Amino acid sequence: MFNKLKQLKAILADKDSENLGDFAILKSELFGAKFSPEVASKLQEVRGYHPPIDLEKLSQYPQGSFGREYADHMKVNSLKPFNVSSELEDVARRNVFALRYVITHDIFHVLLGFDTSYAGEIGVLAFAVEQNYSPSLKIGLWIAKWLYPILAPQQFKEIFSNLHKGRKLGRTAEFLLSYRFEEHWEDAITDLRKRLSLPPVKINS
Repeated sequence: MFNKLKQLKAILADKDSENLGDFAILKSELFGAKFSPEVASKLQEVRGYHPPIDLEKLSQYPQGSFGREYADHMKVNSLKPFNVSSELEDVARRNVFALRYVITHDIFHVLLGFDTSYAGEIGVLAFAVEQNYSPSLKIGLWIAKWLYPILAPQQFKEIFSNLHKGRKLGRTAEFLLSYRFEEHWEDAITDLRKRLSLPPVKINS
């Protein structure tokens, strides 16, 4: 019990730090995050892999590049990347699924073309469920299907449209959770989507 309380104290301290990845993996360490042996095998490629993400640097990349699109998304939505401090390297290696899932979450938003509204969030969640990342995500999606239309009734149609779209994308795309996106910031985002078996994103006028 004492160790759990120490972990909880560390989680609360890291929630407001610059290293949001610390908060994510400490929370996972406390509550656990289950995933299948098949997913664990695929994630060996990114175990211990979490290079820092510098939004200022990425914002200098050319328009249309993956890094620039990601940086713009993060800044417009007042979001910070999930960077991890060196002190938590061992914890990060133990919690490769939890860490990779939170690091890639906003990347998925950009690549899949879902915004950060309730409708956009359910699209990303449905994609992750269809890619079979974790049983707990299926429970989360079931809850979201009932809760999000109540929280945002004006998005009712978009929520269920994105639910189906996310599932469809999840079935046709490559397994994205193990992809080293951080090595492709300079790539054209259209080329990256094509490489990952994702369709072009339509921009609403």
